[in-house]
Amino acid sequence: MQEITNQVVWITGASAGIGESLAKECARRGARLVISARRQEELQRVALETGLSEDNFLVIPMDMEHYDSFSGLVDQVIEKFGRIDYLFNNAGVSSRALAMDTPVAIDKKMMDINYLGHVALTKAVLPHMIRAKKGHIIITSSVVGKFGTPLRSAYAAAKHALHGFFDTLREELWDYNIKVTILCPGYIRTDVSVNAMTS
Repeated sequence: MQEITNQVVWITGASAGIGESLAKECARRGARLVISARRQEELQRVALETGLSEDNFLVIPMDMEHYDSFSGLVDQVIEKFGRIDYLFNNAGVSSRALAMDTPVAIDKKMMDINYLGHVALTKAVLPHMIRAKKGHIIITSSVVGKFGTPLRSAYAAAKHALHGFFDTLREELWDYNIKVTILCPGYIRTDVSVNAMTS
């Protein structure tokens, strides 16, 4: 990871798993943190465990399906820190079922949370990065964002969509000195599989 001392880092899905670990590592490296997820009590726990002072972190509960609230949330970050240097689009849910048994409502929910939520938040943050002519957007995808596997059709489709959007965005933002990185973790011991939606 690049030098992030005093950089403003916003991490979604920060109440557990990869997001929680990212928050703690970024805090250890001297970042100023914004952490978001649905569970406010877990966010408060993570914030406390980072050891950062209140001047250096901001807890913003958010639901990735509620796009209409994102511009207001971005305003809160800008009001406190004045900028956003890194955006970790990390929030997400999983699903595990045969494609033929999966209702379209679950396919839609996967796209809303794992794809459109990240697109909407990125679009809300982008004007501030473009004005600053710097920034780094990081997306947590998955190996199934590259290769579909059985029982993961809805999840894989949303992760594939992230690659199409953010690969394109990377090309469009190059002249603004804004970087875009897609992470494709393999199997990691978190609760994302335990909490996966079924048919």
